[in-house]
Amino acid sequence: MMKSQIVVIGAGLTGLTTAFYLCRKGHSVTVIEQQSRIGGQIQSHADDGFVFESGPNTGVVSYPEVAQLFTALAPRCELETAHEAAAKRLIWKEGRFHALPSGLSSAIATPLFTWADKFRILGEPWRVKGNNPDESVGSLARRRLGRSFVDYAVDPFLSGVYAGNPDTLITRYALPKLYNLEQNYGSFVRGAIAKAKEPKSEHDRLATKKVFSARGGLSRLIEALADSIGHHRIVTAAQEVRIMHIPNKSTARWSVSYVHSGQLCRTDCDTVITTTGAYALPSLLPFVPEAQMQQITNLRYAPVMQVAVGLRNTRGKDYRAFGGLVPSCERQRVLGILFPSACFDGRAPQSGALFSCFIGGMRHPELVQVSDGDVVTLVDDTLHTLLCYPPDVHPDLIRIFRHERAIPQYELSSGSRLMTIEQLQIHYPGLILAGNIKGGIGMADRIRQATEITSVF
Repeated sequence: MMKSQIVVIGAGLTGLTTAFYLCRKGHSVTVIEQQSRIGGQIQSHADDGFVFESGPNTGVVSYPEVAQLFTALAPRCELETAHEAAAKRLIWKEGRFHALPSGLSSAIATPLFTWADKFRILGEPWRVKGNNPDESVGSLARRRLGRSFVDYAVDPFLSGVYAGNPDTLITRYALPKLYNLEQNYGSFVRGAIAKAKEPKSEHDRLATKKVFSARGGLSRLIEALADSIGHHRIVTAAQEVRIMHIPNKSTARWSVSYVHSGQLCRTDCDTVITTTGAYALPSLLPFVPEAQMQQITNLRYAPVMQVAVGLRNTRGKDYRAFGGLVPSCERQRVLGILFPSACFDGRAPQSGALFSCFIGGMRHPELVQVSDGDVVTLVDDTLHTLLCYPPDVHPDLIRIFRHERAIPQYELSSGSRLMTIEQLQIHYPGLILAGNIKGGIGMADRIRQATEITSVF
């Protein structure tokens, strides 16, 4: 029987980052992963001169912990921030893409928002502060900014981040920074100005708004973490994983059993950290009462199809932007298109381009189930209608990736879920429930959560 001080369940970004920092502190760590590969949703692919992702494409260096992790992993993995073109975001309206405003003059000139809402924004700093802690993002934005801002800024933004619906995502869970601006400063505008004036330490300044990847693809980040942890500490293809509480034991409080290569294995430990999706927790934690577990597993996930699309020759038609998002009111069949080759070097042949199309989400989950042939037709049509390529231009590369449980939705159920997680951790010392069931869904959120977990060890 192996003995390990800490067991981490799940070898995605949260689990591997947690294990990495624990190992650096000298703890004995075992990582157990059900899949035959590590990385969770993160996986990079190289094919015919294109480098593309089947999971997350980018993150934002929104917390200092992101920069610190890449520094700690150097030179195994290099942080790559996007070109300046990535600052440009496109929104589809009435048959064409328009740039999202980036300053006062462009905000005045943009056709994305109505003149009434443009004038309405001037009164935002004096608008009454909301008092509903469970207000949705859509409701909050309509109240403070106006309907056209919701339709052509908030809605497509949330489609790009959550593949979700602004009227079901709760602001204080889904966008806590936005919620706190209103609650702490009474206004988005006043809050943003106040935050900009706050003195920042060297540590604080590591956080930026820059879009990031890892040079060569995000799998390089996963590989660097695994190399640093030590592959001998990572068990993949572990089946029937179960966590059992061992009460009144001074040597170990937890026992983790699993089947590996046909053999039953067991690891005893003082601490066990889960980083899996909510749907995996009932079988992992059989000792948790069903009523409590239901408060966690009622978390809904958006199904998303991601399609990597490569052109070997763009015929000089290049999109220099982060990507284009499609508001739901425009009734297109794609959520949006990212332009990875405009953001990072080496993602497409020199005269070509790489696009990532996103389909499905909470509004249209049925589209994730359409046939591959229909997807090819849809992507080809998207090249011509949304990206305006000539009719004789067709993709040189199409790779389809379907994710039934892609992105957790921080909806009204989040309050009871977070409370239940806290109660379980108090009742069962040494049990830590982590991952994107709480604390944010982005890569920066995952890295920050892992750093915070390990800070107490």
